[in-house]
Amino acid sequence: MTSRNQSLLQRSRAAVWHPCTQMKQHESMPLLPIVHAEGVWLTDADGKRYLDAISSWWVNLFGHRHPHIRAALHGQLERLDHVMLAGLTHEPVIELSERLAEWTGLGHAFYASDGASATEIALKMSAHSWRNVGRPRKNGFVSLAHGYHGETVGALGVTDIPLFRSAYAPLLRPSAVVMSPDARGAQPGVDAKAQAEQAARELEGWLAAHHQDTAALIVEPLVQCAAGMAMYHPHYLQRARALCYRHDVHLIADEIATGFGRSGERFACQVAGVQPDFICLSKGLTGGTLPLSAVLTTDAVYDTFYDDDSARGFLHSHSYTGNPLACRAALATMDLLTDAALEKNRATAQRLSAAAQVLDQHPHLVNARQLGMIWAWDVLSDDPSFARRYHRAALERGLLLRPIGTTLYFMPPYVIDDEAIAHLVRGALGALDETLDGSPADDAAMLPALA
Repeated sequence: MTSRNQSLLQRSRAAVWHPCTQMKQHESMPLLPIVHAEGVWLTDADGKRYLDAISSWWVNLFGHRHPHIRAALHGQLERLDHVMLAGLTHEPVIELSERLAEWTGLGHAFYASDGASATEIALKMSAHSWRNVGRPRKNGFVSLAHGYHGETVGALGVTDIPLFRSAYAPLLRPSAVVMSPDARGAQPGVDAKAQAEQAARELEGWLAAHHQDTAALIVEPLVQCAAGMAMYHPHYLQRARALCYRHDVHLIADEIATGFGRSGERFACQVAGVQPDFICLSKGLTGGTLPLSAVLTTDAVYDTFYDDDSARGFLHSHSYTGNPLACRAALATMDLLTDAALEKNRATAQRLSAAAQVLDQHPHLVNARQLGMIWAWDVLSDDPSFARRYHRAALERGLLLRPIGTTLYFMPPYVIDDEAIAHLVRGALGALDETLDGSPADDAAMLPALA
């Protein structure tokens, strides 16, 4: 390890509190200082390259330092870096809002900087809109078992992962939780669509009993990512959409992870052919360059706030709401996500799936699944430190992979080529065999929900 690398490690441990991390773990597992990125590759301070096989927490779509996005950012920086959006406006936020409306079929985009904030905005908008139309009882929420929607207090209220929720339980207003349509939960002989129907029937019964007190159902369309890339049949979304219409309950689609091509279409809701009342967007929105999130909703919801009375307005704000640089990065990313790019993704997915058949057939991997540019397998291991040990073994092979508990997954940038695919599959297999053959680590287990 070079002196520069060692210096960065020491300084980071002394000054930075890293996310989703028990900091004491870094006594035995050193941090990895990254000094450069290009395409699908990250380079550390020693010059070693790592394939970013999880798109740096699912945000990078078209590779690091993409020239089109970089040029757009440079051009915008020459004109306008930031201005408050309360009482003012600017071209990038107008153009982005127009294009998002065209893509989603929803409108009046409201901006923040991260996915959890988008969840908070959608929840508040939904409950406040019901209040504005004289139905204040409709202020509760229902969500799916094992769902994840962020880690701020409101978002944790609709998140069903105990690791994140339990420490903050006294602060939360929990939502009701109904059965997940996760296809892995099906009994033998029950297919994914039948499993989705069973979950929909439970939702149907719950809404019939509680719709008068329920503002919205919030779901991650087709993939519950933090639940271990739990994938389910589009039938559930179609049934949920119809049930929400029937019972006068909003449908909030959390497309923070699944949006912008991850599902195979621009948005996972489009795979199922449904239109939500709210859509939450972030992560890939700026191609992995700058923080930005957005919530779009229907004209009907927007109209409930449109009034002379300020108290009926949506009184929510962030200092960097609609930042021009972030909006310009998002526009550049959308420029790249053409129909041709989606078709190219489908071809890339076919090649990666073919290469990954060796993992599908591995005796310690089950529930092989894929949707769009997401792949996942469940590992037959009861070692609580599996994720930590696998992550370390993958880094040794030049791969950034962080299993979610005992779920191994790939979510690479869309520009991954055949050489990188071969490196990914070869390294993932080698890391798996090493981790399964070795003895459990002595240090504390990796947090089971690391993504």
